[in-house]
This record gives sequence, C-alpha cells and structure tokens, in this order.
Amino acid sequence: MSRNKLKIIGVIPARMESTRFPDKPLALIEGREMILWVAGAAAKAKHLSKVIVATDSDRIREVVEKAGFKCEMTSKFCRTGSDRICEVALRTEGEIFVNIQGDEPLIEPAVIDSVAAPFLTAPGLKVVTAISEVRNAAEYENPSCVKVVIDRRDYAMYFSRSAIPYFRSQKTDVSKVYKHIGIYAYTREALLDFSNLEKSTCEEAESLEQLRFLENGHRIFCVRTDYAPKGVDTPADLEEVIKIINKRKKV
Repeated sequence: MSRNKLKIIGVIPARMESTRFPDKPLALIEGREMILWVAGAAAKAKHLSKVIVATDSDRIREVVEKAGFKCEMTSKFCRTGSDRICEVALRTEGEIFVNIQGDEPLIEPAVIDSVAAPFLTAPGLKVVTAISEVRNAAEYENPSCVKVVIDRRDYAMYFSRSAIPYFRSQKTDVSKVYKHIGIYAYTREALLDFSNLEKSTCEEAESLEQLRFLENGHRIFCVRTDYAPKGVDTPADLEEVIKIINKRKKV
C-alpha cells in the first residue's frame, strides 16, 4: 500500500469514572460537552480517515452519536486508554491509530496531524508521540509534567516525572529539556503488541504507560511541537479552559 494512502484512524478514549472529576467527558464548555470539543477538533485533522470515540458509557455514546460522531463501545475492564484503542482496532480497518486524549478540549488539529504525518514518509516507524520545550523551572520540577530525554535522531530514551536530564555540574537550562505531550500514533501491530504485554517495572513505578513500549524494545519517535496542552483533570482546570476560550473570543 502506498504510504500516502494509509488509513489513519483517530480514536478518543473516554470514560466517566474519575476520582477528581466525575462525569468529566460530559462537562459543559460553552453549552457543549467536552468530549464533543475534542471530537470536533479531531475531525478537522487532515490525515485522519475517521474519528471514533471509544467508551464504556452509554451516556457518552448517546451524546457523541447525537452530535453526528462515530462511537464504539468498549469493555469496562480496559486498563489504559491504549487498551481501549486496541479493542477498537481489533474491529476497525486501519494501518495507523492515533490516541487522542479526551480531556484536552483545546487540542489543535495540527498537533494530531503532526504525529500522523511521519508514517507517510518513514515506513519503519512503529510509535510516534509529540514533545515540546519545558517553559520554566517550575514545570521542570513538577511531577505532573512528564519529561522526556531524546537521542540525536529524536527517539525517546526515557520518560519520567522526575527532573530529567539532571544537570549535575552546571546550572539547569530548561531550554534543553522537553516535556511529553500525551498524544500517540501507533501501527496496528505495535498497538496489539502493547495490549498483550504485562505492565512493566518502570511503567508501574512512574505510572507512565509509554514506558511499557521502551522496556519491551519498541522505539518511540518524538515530533517537536510548540503546542502547549491544557488538559482537564479537575473542575478548576475546566474553569481555566473556559477563560482561555473567552479570551480568544475577544482577540
């Protein structure tokens, strides 16, 4: 198959259970459910052949389908978002699957395209993700900001919640530090392999599922972007997103 004709499927995993923000996918932003903001942005990505919301909730399915988007029901026992996407991949035609976070209502279509595009020109790739520069020292020290160290070919060497790389003999230079943007694209084979692997040691220690790939020998290619994600983990985060949207309206 021509690389330019790859079928690339965008999948948005969404679940209702959240200890910090119950029913989060259906939280309203400007009168529209958050999951629909994400689906709407994904639908504008140029490289996606199809966008699917993957959920175990009938309430989410009803909202998504009423808005005209495609939804697939998945098991309540999926361990991670990637496992949920794998379940969709088992019954959906496609060569590449893009994992789009369901709690980023401000996700930009260009970021989605950025992780899909490398597969069109580099047939050896298995997993692609996005990274951007750490903005300040506070972000560098923040465990919620996942740092990544890359090699000279832009492949990930390690991801961590700790401050890496550690500047032992010089002043910390955050301009040389990258953070992980939580969007992935995988080949069907890499995705199925991931789902069949047991949780790895570092994955459990850091609570970072991408480490399962690295610990099992899969290479992750990193695409650099200027995108600054704004995920919604709490009601306070949602208020910040609403403020950003209102500010953009005034520009």
